[in-house]
Amino acid sequence: MAEYIGVERKARRAYGFDEIALVPGAVTLDPDDVDISWKLGDLAFPIPILASAMDGVVDVGFAAAMGKLGGLAVLNLEGIQTRYENPTEVLDRISKAPPDTATSLVQDIYQEPIKESLIGKRISAIKAAGVPAAVSSIPQRAERFAALAKEAGVDVFVVQATVVTKTYVSKKYPPLSLRQLKKVLGRIPLVVGNVVTYAACIDLFEEGVDAVLVGVGPGAACTTRGVIGVGVPQVTATCDAAAARDAYYKQNGRYVPIITDGGMRVGGDVCKAVACGSDAVMIGSVFARAVEAPGRGYHWGMATSNRNLPRGTRIHVGVAGPLEELLFGPARIDDGSENLVGALRNSMGVCGARNIREMHTAEIVIAPSIQHEGKLFQRAQRVGMGK
Repeated sequence: MAEYIGVERKARRAYGFDEIALVPGAVTLDPDDVDISWKLGDLAFPIPILASAMDGVVDVGFAAAMGKLGGLAVLNLEGIQTRYENPTEVLDRISKAPPDTATSLVQDIYQEPIKESLIGKRISAIKAAGVPAAVSSIPQRAERFAALAKEAGVDVFVVQATVVTKTYVSKKYPPLSLRQLKKVLGRIPLVVGNVVTYAACIDLFEEGVDAVLVGVGPGAACTTRGVIGVGVPQVTATCDAAAARDAYYKQNGRYVPIITDGGMRVGGDVCKAVACGSDAVMIGSVFARAVEAPGRGYHWGMATSNRNLPRGTRIHVGVAGPLEELLFGPARIDDGSENLVGALRNSMGVCGARNIREMHTAEIVIAPSIQHEGKLFQRAQRVGMGK
């Protein structure tokens, strides 16, 4: 419901993960009996979790590890892995840079031209591990990189920018035709993002995309909301995208998954995203803490390297443990940032949801006190939910 924020100026109230809670169902299920698998085009994945196309999160080794565990990691074709034949030294420099020079260093490092020969090389290395290869490109390079990626045998192609819409007007760049790009890719799933509105989702569905990424500015290393003031909290954005998906499916008979991208720090956030209608989630900062992540305990936003208006920053997240433990446990800390799959299974069991689609119907309450109610000692001692 819209509220007035000034004379004849209305604004809609929007909600984030910390402001809602899920209600237990009338029936509870054994967590081991729930089905958390999902599909993207002709591909089926055992767990509905993707790793973000960020250089501090995904390289070839991480993509292989994620794929073998049932998830999907997206490699950034605009990043260090395709600019440098041997990115190890570059990643070391970023991780060791002082905070006050980290952004300028990243800007300089990303001035190195992309080497197209490395695109096929990285994709081939991921596929050699026996897992699906997914890559990401900005719209301006999507047509060229999609052709190269397809030739190398890519399994999923992602077109990603801060905001992507069907129509892009520019005197500098020719507009990207998503419909034509989909024809080039054929049966290779095309994922496009990011979006936060019902109308934008409908437009992208009509262009033939196979999934959309939902979220503008919620990521731990993203500064978009502060720099340009744009963004919608993830609960509202996900619900709006899910409504668009369901309306489009009802009218056209084609189900287009939505993927909530960013803003999830703990397992409870993942559970809430799915309950709000997400078919899968994309996560960055949590996985940047994995032993297998290339960032050495650091994580930086995709737009950190922008020369004129960086909309990301480098943050220290530390190294928590192996990727397998972050996904499946055992959890060694109590804040919900480990064993994400276990958290989702338990939440679905408590809500009585046998699969992802049923979890979309879980009852949700607005609960701004959910993070603090009864947690006085945790907050005072900075443990558990009080950190």
